[in-house]
Amino acid sequence: MSVVVISHSMTTVNRTVEDVMSTPLEIVSKDATLTEAATVMHDKEINALVVSTDPPSIVTSTDLVASAAEGHDPTTQQVSDVMTKSVETVPPELYLEEVAAMMTNFGINHLPVVDGDDYLGMISSTDITSELS
Repeated sequence: MSVVVISHSMTTVNRTVEDVMSTPLEIVSKDATLTEAATVMHDKEINALVVSTDPPSIVTSTDLVASAAEGHDPTTQQVSDVMTKSVETVPPELYLEEVAAMMTNFGINHLPVVDGDDYLGMISSTDITSELS
């Protein structure tokens, strides 16, 4: 009798963005205050929001913390003041290993997932790390 051992890493082969992305995607206006953005992140237990700009932008909890550390008033400062403009996006069929390489190369932790003009979700470095570890 032979025993076949399947390692955890083998179970993640060919896993795609669509398999692990967070949905639904949460979107915030560039005119929203940082307090409003922080409230959405807190209520949804997420760390990033896509900003409805063209091309897409993103605001993260790190942006909010940096703004607070600089002494800005979150009730008056707008998302547009701290967001990262023109962010990279990924398609849902991209392999996790490719996304991990993108995140490492660009030094980013969140990527909106898009299919054509449709926003589908968000993938984070945490999603990928937990899936590939």
